[in-house]
Amino acid sequence: MIRTRKRLFREPPPKPEHRVNRRIRISPVRAIDPDGEQIGVIPVEEALQIARDHGLDLVEVAPDARPPVCKILDYGRFKYERDQREKEAKKRQSQIEVKEVKFRPNIGDHDFQTKLNRARDFLGGGSHVRLTVMFRWREMRRPENGFDLLERAREELDDIAEIASPPPKELSGRDLSMVVKPAN
Repeated sequence: MIRTRKRLFREPPPKPEHRVNRRIRISPVRAIDPDGEQIGVIPVEEALQIARDHGLDLVEVAPDARPPVCKILDYGRFKYERDQREKEAKKRQSQIEVKEVKFRPNIGDHDFQTKLNRARDFLGGGSHVRLTVMFRWREMRRPENGFDLLERAREELDDIAEIASPPPKELSGRDLSMVVKPAN
């Protein structure tokens, strides 16, 4: 019978972000009171006593500084406000979405217009669009057909789009692509 270890792939416990109260090991520390004023360089025990008198925590905010900088504050509120700032920053952050429209080198005019209309919809929604020409088999012999097709698409979309990244000078691999973005 083979016995296996149960904890073989268990992740290590997360490291605490800040040392708080008794976890601060280095003495002396540069202490900052709840109002933001510097108390000065004092032993850890004295800083802990001041924090206890205020009913707050002693939090190490700059552990790499010498002496380490510790602030007297409410640690729970500190974490909550930090999480709220991160959440707000994430909300304000804009992600650029890149949609893709694929063509074949010898595409019919109606199919070409249909795919361009789809690209227009994407551009109208504020997305970037990657126009890709896919080559197969003997189509690889005539890459200029793909370049002509991308040039034609660029001319058709010229009124609402501008080129974000132009196609390469020569074909590498089986695909040829160009990215366009909405014109401002």
